[in-house]
Amino acid sequence: MANILYLVHRMPYPPDKGDKVRSHHLLKHLAARHRVFLGTFIDDPDDEVHLPALRSLCADLCAVRLQPRAASLRSLAGLAQGMPLTLCYYDSRRLHDWVRATLATQRIATVIVFSSAMAQFCEAADAVPMLVDLVDVDSAKWAAYATAHVWPMSWLYRREGERLLAYERAVVARSHQSFLVTDKEVALFRQLAPECAAKVRALCNGVDADHFAPQHERMSPFSDDELPLVFTGAMDYWPNIDAVTWFAREALPALVQRWPALRFHIVGRNPAPAVRALASQGVRVTGTVPDVRPYLQHAAVVVAPLRLARGVQNKVLEAMAMGRPVVCASACIEALDAPAGQCILAADGADAYLSQISRLLSQPRWAAGKGHAGRRLVQDQFSWPARCAGLDSVIDGAIDARHNMEVSVP
Repeated sequence: MANILYLVHRMPYPPDKGDKVRSHHLLKHLAARHRVFLGTFIDDPDDEVHLPALRSLCADLCAVRLQPRAASLRSLAGLAQGMPLTLCYYDSRRLHDWVRATLATQRIATVIVFSSAMAQFCEAADAVPMLVDLVDVDSAKWAAYATAHVWPMSWLYRREGERLLAYERAVVARSHQSFLVTDKEVALFRQLAPECAAKVRALCNGVDADHFAPQHERMSPFSDDELPLVFTGAMDYWPNIDAVTWFAREALPALVQRWPALRFHIVGRNPAPAVRALASQGVRVTGTVPDVRPYLQHAAVVVAPLRLARGVQNKVLEAMAMGRPVVCASACIEALDAPAGQCILAADGADAYLSQISRLLSQPRWAAGKGHAGRRLVQDQFSWPARCAGLDSVIDGAIDARHNMEVSVP
């Protein structure tokens, strides 16, 4: 058992959002073998009630409340200083002080950083091996945002992509090992930062297939006279906003014309104004729900028309675990490394969504078969214990490196 410093940009509990699902399961895996010292931010005041549960997993916890207004002002200062705005947004004197004190008073064997922005808190800890979970190539995401916006936001997003890529390269270069969520993201980062090729590997997302499992007694949240089409996700996240607004505008009208009983349910917390504006007779925007599983279990079809998001999507894994037929962007299927058409259907344009969803609705037995195949796939290949097991040997190597450093010091 070793002491591990774990730095996460968003409180890894409850696991109700894509990155929080990943960081939470990594924390659980670490806590089963090691003493974990967790430094994190609380970006949702509602999460504070879960601090006792989070604390029970940790040897020590520093949870800093993130004030969006103050964080945005820090980002503006970073604009003047030529820094990535992401780093300034997550800067915190309190967390810097806690990290320094933890490193000084505890024999930390390794630091694990979740998202590149958290690496700024251990820049002076050169003697401690650092593992970095980038999750996605965030710099490439900002560059993609730039192409989807007009000036001045296009300029701002392009600048952030360039500055953040330079920082990601520096962080990975000094890491013991770094991770990305898929082999495709690894290949992209190696292309952008060839000098770091040996330092990056894939650590794929998983799903809790026991929690996300269909149950006969689970009641439907839908009316009996509708065909529910479901999208789940945090609805203040730009790729999700883009996905549902595009789908409602480009694909939904033709679907409703063919299937008048169809209703599109957008299920997720903090819907942005653009999402709330979609609410109509054919579109329901739920906002936060106590449990997403009834919406998934009783959906006729789950869709994930993501055009900007990267990596393995937890929303897709969860829908598959619930045994539902899923239609999503082909990039999501490529990230899963799952054969398109076998257990999940690909669509990259409005006509393709119309065709695939109509096929599922008109052939219920065939659709049920796709759902069953999807659940079998996630049970066989995407359990969190299996995904996290690959981390153990890397942590052990980092701990050995730390021990060797200490031995070599006279």
